[in-house]
Amino acid sequence: MTPVLISSAGRRGALVQAFRTAGAVVHGCDMQPELSSGCQLADQAHQVPRCSAPDFIDRIEEIVRGNGIRLIVPTIDTELPAYAQAAPRLAAAGAYVHVSPPEVIAVVRDKTRTMAVLAAAGVPVPETCSEAELRADPDRLGWPVFGKPVGGSASRGLGTYDRLADLPAAFPEPMMFQPVLKGPEYTVNMFIDRAGTLRCAVPHLRIQTRAGEVEKGRTARRADLRALAEGICRALPQARGVLCFQVIDDAVRGPQVIEINARFGGGYPLAHHAGAQFANWLMAELAGQPSGANDDWRDGVTMLRYDDAVFTG
Repeated sequence: MTPVLISSAGRRGALVQAFRTAGAVVHGCDMQPELSSGCQLADQAHQVPRCSAPDFIDRIEEIVRGNGIRLIVPTIDTELPAYAQAAPRLAAAGAYVHVSPPEVIAVVRDKTRTMAVLAAAGVPVPETCSEAELRADPDRLGWPVFGKPVGGSASRGLGTYDRLADLPAAFPEPMMFQPVLKGPEYTVNMFIDRAGTLRCAVPHLRIQTRAGEVEKGRTARRADLRALAEGICRALPQARGVLCFQVIDDAVRGPQVIEINARFGGGYPLAHHAGAQFANWLMAELAGQPSGANDDWRDGVTMLRYDDAVFTG
């Protein structure tokens, strides 16, 4: 059994189970592991400081060396830069970090850069501008506009504004603005092998969400969404492993990519259940075996999440 560390395990119980069934001894880490259902479901749990703390990687390396960890799986956007920079150090300690290179992470963690890089590669994205650009030319996007933090995640700081006067005098962080898109929203889960080949792309319709994470979803095999995944690979040729991106299928503009997350997405359990078992493929790659990654997943599989509980004590 191969020791795997799920970083910032939080509520990722389904991801813990996916790696366990793939043959891993699953370790979880979190700032408060005793209050993390993912950590409680793991075989072992570890306390770590915030990912922005100067000793975060020191603590991760301590866990790696003390437990023979072979694979680290980050799960939140804010820890990706630290892991991308520390990947060689953690590899020397014995653990492969499932993260794209720093150059890729720098793009996806800056949503303005994401839009520019994708547009340059011919991937359809909505027109985007900064707060300063919008205030200087209020009619450049038309109204209403949609605003979000340049470095945001988990639906933090999102807002729709009907006119210039509705913007606050100042925002607490750098913002970007786009036209309001109207249409169904999809997540596409991607698996890129270590050679840089896109092996699988699983779109699912986001039927209902809660706190930015899909609560009800359905896999949907669409050639146009697969083509968007291929475009993202062209735009980010160094990307590796599991990524996911969001698409709004606008009634006028067609499918538009609005965001990329270079990690396992919250809706991954749906793709896994439909046959796209990314966790198994990563474990096979780790063992130096053919991953078996393929695009033969089941269309029309529906996920209906519900609340459950883990009890301790």
